Amino acid sequence: MEVYKDLSLDTVKEFENLLNSQMSKVKIEEGKIINGTVTKISEKFVFLFVEGLKSEPVLDINEIKSLNLFDKLKVGSKLPVLLEKIEDKNGEVIVSASKAQKIKGWQELEKAFEKNEPIIGRIQSKCKGGVIVEHIDTGSLMFCPGSQISDKPLKDISHLMNEPQKFALIKLDKVRGNACVSRRQIVSSNKKEDKAKIIEKYKVGDIIKGAVVKGYSSFGCFFDVNNGELDVLVHLQEISYSRVNHPDEIFNIGERHDLLVITVDKEKLQVGCSIKQLSPDPFEHITNYELNKKYKVKVVKITDYGCFCELEPGLSTLLHSSELSWNKKNVSAKKMFKIGDEIDCVITEIDKEKRRVAISHKLTTENPFKTLERNVGVGGEIEGTISSINDYAIYLKLKDYDLDAFLHANDISYQGKPEEELKKFKKGENLKVKILEIKAEDQKLRVGLKQTKVDPFDWFSDKKVNDIITVKVASSDNKGLYVKPEGCDLEFMIKKNQIAINTADARPSRFVGGERIDAAISELNFGQRKVNLSIKLLEELQNKEAVSKFSSPLSGKNLPFSSLSDKLEDKKTKKKE
Repeated sequence: MEVYKDLSLDTVKEFENLLNSQMSKVKIEEGKIINGTVTKISEKFVFLFVEGLKSEPVLDINEIKSLNLFDKLKVGSKLPVLLEKIEDKNGEVIVSASKAQKIKGWQELEKAFEKNEPIIGRIQSKCKGGVIVEHIDTGSLMFCPGSQISDKPLKDISHLMNEPQKFALIKLDKVRGNACVSRRQIVSSNKKEDKAKIIEKYKVGDIIKGAVVKGYSSFGCFFDVNNGELDVLVHLQEISYSRVNHPDEIFNIGERHDLLVITVDKEKLQVGCSIKQLSPDPFEHITNYELNKKYKVKVVKITDYGCFCELEPGLSTLLHSSELSWNKKNVSAKKMFKIGDEIDCVITEIDKEKRRVAISHKLTTENPFKTLERNVGVGGEIEGTISSINDYAIYLKLKDYDLDAFLHANDISYQGKPEEELKKFKKGENLKVKILEIKAEDQKLRVGLKQTKVDPFDWFSDKKVNDIITVKVASSDNKGLYVKPEGCDLEFMIKKNQIAINTADARPSRFVGGERIDAAISELNFGQRKVNLSIKLLEELQNKEAVSKFSSPLSGKNLPFSSLSDKLEDKKTKKKE
């Protein structure tokens, strides 16, 4: 002990120099990756020798197996490990081979990300929102969102599982240690290179034969060329010389058409095509056609609002559903025509500026409303069959005319409630009606049933207000009396306050029904078909007549102050004099 206390001794200095030289060769730091040499492999552990450490690090054999290194490992092999602790509380060295591998893998990912280079990985499993990808070289796990798996939606990705393939690093979070990759970028870039080579084959003026209609948009139609080799767009303005609102008016999915290449954009990798430029402008021949003249046209496409017809190949026009028939509203072109039919139409409009031609099919026949107006006319009678009944009207199919007439409930009968009268009729019943109104341009026809019969209101044609008539009481209630004039089929109500002058006598209960009484006409309006009857008015008229007949001209002269007015008048006259 005495020897070591004396630092000036040569032996002490020699030991100090030896120790310093050995420590300067190997620098050991926690958190660094170091290489260890395998010295022994047992059933449970792998023993390493690391120069500079006072004891041998030990690794669990299961950790080595999980890294797929067990078969390659043997005594004397070098194994990189992460030095976590030089000495723990038990005096042992703590190292990790898996953590060392992750750190090395992350370093490789950083290099690939900085250089924008693809990496090789395989899809290991599915997870929420995407898949987990394993980096083959380092075993690092990365996330690939579902939208980045392919450039088109895939319902099944089983063919991609566990297959080595390229991925692009799109995000690297060094703080959290997360990596996000994309297979879609690799697929798209490969397709882009292939598409560039394909587009080089085409030049302006080329004709593409038999392209297939693939889909529509509001601005044009997409075609598939050579079974998926290329998708091209034909703009709305290049579809037809005629005005087209939407491609589905002209094309059907799956149809084949020849296309003319009109633009080639090598930067955007797009080819623009035209259909109409393959043929001369047919609108130049429009001078061969005249307005209001009948022509044969061919049906080429049927829609919900009409059909498209050709006057000649390439010169198409719309036949709107409103121009299909005179008498059928909301008529469907699908029920009248089929594609390829040749029908007669009249040209109603030619607009050279808008390049538009309007045609009509119904104008090829006479307007049946005008025919009816000429043959029968308003006020004439005609037979019809009930085709339908709703809550307020009856519709009749007129005999010898393919027209529907409108019979309102108010025009069914002069008597009874309209809704009750409607219930008396059934579909298929024949009726004779009078034509009340014909609007040929609006395609409207109104008829009446009650107008074919004598109007019971005519009974009042020779009557006037204050005339006295005899009525028969049919019934009574709290509101008044219900009466029928003798010789008239109409029923009227005498209101309670019109039964008598004396309030005590104005009781409907006084009448039990069947009584014959007189009443006066208080109101008579032929335009509104309105009549009001009053017993009270009758009494007032009778009282007035009695007073006029039986009262004396000197009546009242013997009353007090009867001459007072005369005396006052004389006094005023004298003052003025």
